[in-house]
Parts: sequence; structure tokens; C-alpha cells
Amino acid sequence: MILRRLLTIALTLTLPSSLWAAGEVTQFTLENGMEAVVIEDHRSPAVVHMVWYRTGAADEPPGVSGIAHFLEHLMFKSTDDLENGEFSRIVEANGGTDNAFTSWDYTAYHQRVAADRLGLMMQMEADRMRDLVITEADVVTERSVVLEERAQRTDSSPGALFNEQLRAALYLNHPYRIPIIGWRHEMLSLDREDALEFYERFYAPNNAILIVAGDVKPDEVRALAQEHYGPLEPSPDLPQRLRPSEPDHIADRTVRYADERVANPYVSRAYLAPERDSGAQEEAAALALLAQVLGGSGTTSVLSRTLQIEEERSLFTTAYYQGTSLDDTSFTILNVPVSGVSLGEAEADLDRVIATFLETGIDEEQFERIKFQYAASEIYAQDNVQGLARQYGVALTSGLTVEDVQAWPDVIAATTVEDVMEAAELIFGGNTRSVTGYLDRPAPPEAEIATEEATQ
Repeated sequence: MILRRLLTIALTLTLPSSLWAAGEVTQFTLENGMEAVVIEDHRSPAVVHMVWYRTGAADEPPGVSGIAHFLEHLMFKSTDDLENGEFSRIVEANGGTDNAFTSWDYTAYHQRVAADRLGLMMQMEADRMRDLVITEADVVTERSVVLEERAQRTDSSPGALFNEQLRAALYLNHPYRIPIIGWRHEMLSLDREDALEFYERFYAPNNAILIVAGDVKPDEVRALAQEHYGPLEPSPDLPQRLRPSEPDHIADRTVRYADERVANPYVSRAYLAPERDSGAQEEAAALALLAQVLGGSGTTSVLSRTLQIEEERSLFTTAYYQGTSLDDTSFTILNVPVSGVSLGEAEADLDRVIATFLETGIDEEQFERIKFQYAASEIYAQDNVQGLARQYGVALTSGLTVEDVQAWPDVIAATTVEDVMEAAELIFGGNTRSVTGYLDRPAPPEAEIATEEATQ
């Protein structure tokens, strides 16, 4: 009881929600519809400049999977003002770094430079927002690049291939089932027309969010944004983000994938789960803490403590929840068994531990420690101004608001054990909206088995 009170006091007194922001956050919208967020952090004379587009792999037309990521690559080619590759060369010449990334709900471009170079970054980013030049030669070159990227990151990794199949089985109808990088057979035919159509449809100021974090003042950022982004014409026919919805899931599904490259076979189960909703983040907060309770620690979480430490039946266990998503997301549990424990037994172990957890509930003192650690980890993450800018970008392109981001620590702090157990019942209580996956090595041929038995 004393420990629980001390932890509660520590959570309240030493980790107030005001510390979750590195500095003042200001937002405004240009007349052309481009939104902007400014995060002040004057500890270093540097600035992170990011432009996020509300479009990603889940917004792709059927038959051209990977086009969002493909276009991300092409955005580093030429414009009407810049030569091929000149964008990144200028950033580097000014002592900065730049890159980009694509997910299902967004595509983002970012640079980190000295604060006095912010205007130059805006000038170049505004240029390629509307005046990108795509040549047939660029398409051929970058198509080879993204195919090689898929070969290295997905096709050569049994775990990546397995997760791709698992996700495709979890979503029956929603485009989240399609890999961000694309299906290889469709990537092979991506062409200039596909890229231009996607670019002209989605790349517009009224579909973009500017995020600037670092040693800046909001008025300075507003003036620069108005100068460089303000003249860009918005797209009047910007499509609404209406994705196909999931039908009722009436059956559990199992995916089995065997690959001789697998070092440690494991079983994984993914459940469809609610995402964080603007103004109503309580359910997502409970699911985030549920993942921490079940699998957040390698020594004290429910799965690891039982299966790894007490019973010594598992090499590794975890649970995770990706809550920031425009549409329904997933909650996943995973078990890597020790040698001699089959994947069928490993799945049964997961079911057994979860069933016991639903009966016995959560230790109150452990729960307070988890909330304290969760809050602390979020605060430490804010030392990275680029990570903080990314946090806002992911949220805003996934249907949340600045107010939602700032309210999140208070929502977490207000979450109770009862809330988490209610979330657990939602996920595990007879849920057929799930898929179980077995990643294994191929069974040895019968002749090899017979030889081994004879030798033994």
C-alpha cells in the first residue's frame, strides 16, 4: 500500500503532463489550406522541417500497390528549378540531413539544418510539392531501386515475408492488408503515368501539414511559410479519405509459413483493435497500457514472467499495440518457445496465460509502476526534437489533433485497472477478429527422420 501511494505521488508530482511538451506549440493554417505546427525548442540552434501528406499506401488505387512509396523516391529527382538529386546535395552543402518515409496513412519529407536555413528548405520543398518533373529514365531507375529494396528488406527475410502474409490475412477488405512497399508483381509494372496521377491527386498544400520544430519563433515560421507555401494553389477536387471497411469476421484464421532460414520459430497472433480517436482516446490508452502489462518488460510483464522466467518455456514473449492509425489497427501477442516446445504448445501457452490473466486481473502496484515508466519514457523521448515533430505528424495525418496529442498524458494517467481489464475482454473475450501465425522451419524429409532415429 505504501509503495502504491509513493508511486502515485511520483507520477503526479515528478511527471506532470506539462513536461510532455518540449516547448510551446503553435498552430495556424494558410489561406490555401496548408496546416502548420510550430514546436519551440531553443536548446540547440537547429531546426527540423517536415512536410507531411495525408496520403499513404492505404490510399493507393487498386493494382498499383507501392505507388505511394515509389513516388516518395521520385520526389528526390528534378523539378522545374532543381536538377536531378540537387535537393539533397543542397541540404548536405548547408550542413544538414534529409530523408523521407511512407506508411499506410501518410508520407513525410524532412530536413534537419541550422535554423537560419529554414527558408531555403521551405523554398525547395514548396518547389517539389507542385513542380516535380518525372522522366521515363527516372522511373526505370527508381523502379529498380524499390524492387531491390523489397528484395533486401522483405524477400530475403522470412520474418518480413511472414508478417506480410499475417497482415494480409488479418484485414479481409481494408487496404491495410497491402504492404507499403507493394506486391512485387504490381511493382514491376509501375510507370510514369501511375506516379504522375498519384502526385497530382494528393500532393497539394491543402493535403499537407507543415511541422517545424527547434530554435524558431512562430511568427518567423508563419512569415516564411506564407512566403514559400502560401502562393501554391490548392487542389479543389481533393478526394476524401474513404477506405473500404472490414466485414464481420466470423472465423479465426491461421497462417503457416516455413522457411529454412528461420533461426527461432515462433507463434504470433494479431487482433483487430480500435485506433486512437480524436476526442475519445480512453480506449486506446487502455490498450496501450494493456500491451505494457502483458509484454512491455522482459522480466516483470505477465507473459515474460510466466513463460520465460517461472516456467522456462519461452525464449522471448511480447505484446504490442499500434494505436495511432486512421482506421482500425492491431493488437499483437508473440511467443518464441524454447527448443522442444512445439508451436502448437506455444500457442496453447499464450492462451493459457491470457485466460489466467483475465481471471486474476492486474496487480495494482505493478500497474502504477507501469504507468510511471510509460510516462517517463514519453518524456525522455522528447529530448529528440525530430522524434517530437514526428509524433505530431503521425497523429495529425491519422485523424488526431494537436489537442489530442497534448491530452494523451492526462488520458494515460486517468486510465484505471478496470479500464485495462475491460480492454482485455474486448480483445481476448471470444474475439474472432484475429489471425494466428506460425513461422517455422520446414519439416525434415522422412528419410532424414528415419536416419536420425536409427542413429539414436
